[in-house]
Amino acid sequence: MSDIAATDALAPKSGVEGLVDDWSADKQTYHVPWGKAMMWIFLVSDTFIFTCFLTSYMNVRWTATEPWPYPSEIFALEFGGVPIPLILIAIMTFILITSSGTMALAVNYGYRRDRQKTALLMLATAAFGASFVGMQAFEWTKLITGEGIRPWANPFGAPQFGSVFFMITGFHGLHVTGGVIYLLIVARKVYLGHYEKKGYEIVEIAGLYWHFVDLVWVFIFALFYLW
Repeated sequence: MSDIAATDALAPKSGVEGLVDDWSADKQTYHVPWGKAMMWIFLVSDTFIFTCFLTSYMNVRWTATEPWPYPSEIFALEFGGVPIPLILIAIMTFILITSSGTMALAVNYGYRRDRQKTALLMLATAAFGASFVGMQAFEWTKLITGEGIRPWANPFGAPQFGSVFFMITGFHGLHVTGGVIYLLIVARKVYLGHYEKKGYEIVEIAGLYWHFVDLVWVFIFALFYLW
């Protein structure tokens, strides 16, 4: 009876319990770890969502009957009484591009099993992301309180501008915020040595998510601020 019980204990589990066991054991399918495969599936689905949002934005802009506001005027900041077009947006874009570099270095040092450098670079990436979200909050505050733009109204022209702008940039900002929290959790676990036996695949998975968020911002930047 003991041999039968031992055999049953070693037998693969089925259903949800088996899926959880496979995930926690970092099993591979088609030579790809579960975690990375699931992240790719999530990113593909998220790509469809952002694609729908951005194509809807383009359709709204093409069909708007009232003039679309000029980005260089709305997104300008004054320094010494002189408005500088898109200066805040340029800084935000530079920060996200830089964060992709620090994230790539974190992945590199992760595979070298350098815990301290990996954790520090992930923290630096999270700090860049938090700075981006803070600047986006400042931009929203300026548009709402200073320019009078609302999701349902826009004193500079087409009223649809506010709704599509706040929806798409807000959805992206939510992704960045989630990514910052994710990076902080993983960085802490890396620093504490939780992945020494299992490996640092999780750092690359976090990097995939972060690079996706940065790539989406490139399209938002081009369509909202340069078009």
